[in-house]
Amino acid sequence: MNKKSDIIIHVETDENNVPEKLKWTAEDGGVKNEEAKAMMLALWDSKNKESLRIDLWTKDMPMDEMKTFFYQTLVSMSHTFYRATDDIKMRDTMLDFCEFYADKMEIK
Repeated sequence: MNKKSDIIIHVETDENNVPEKLKWTAEDGGVKNEEAKAMMLALWDSKNKESLRIDLWTKDMPMDEMKTFFYQTLVSMSHTFYRATDDIKMRDTMLDFCEFYADKMEIK
């Protein structure tokens, strides 16, 4: 039997459609109406062979946290790339860039 899971994202915006609050729920993961300051969602459209993205952050997201968010996302993507491709050499190259980024952003 197939199981269905829902991930729900609520975005509250101001009068200019700038996000003020982000909340998400993933009940299978034990998350219910948790607040977040930023999100990146990428989906693959196999019909058109292109990625579709939603990148949102609240207007009160601190710059230092945004830099750290990007760093952690890049590291995570490097590990995901390795799990998907088994290409350790490229994973290591990507992680080298992550360290370069962290150094330049002065977050480590």
